[in-house]
Amino acid sequence: MKRDEPRRSRHPFRDTVIMYGVLAIVIVVVARFTGGSVARAMLGAAAFFVAATGWSWWRFRRRPQQERGG
Repeated sequence: MKRDEPRRSRHPFRDTVIMYGVLAIVIVVVARFTGGSVARAMLGAAAFFVAATGWSWWRFRRRPQQERGG
C-alpha cells in the first residue's frame, strides 16, 4: 500500500517562527518552574528566538538559489 506524502505547509517560514516562539516560551516556563532566574531565561529565550529565526530566514532565502543551481 502506497502512503501519501504529508501536505506541505503554505507558509513554512511563518510556521517555523511560531515554533521558535513556542520553544522560547518553554525556556522561560522551565526556568520559572525550576527556580531559575526568569529575567536571564527571558534574555536567553529572546537570543534563541532571534538567532534561530535569523538562521531560518537565511536558509529559506537560499533555498530558491539552490534549486536553480546557483
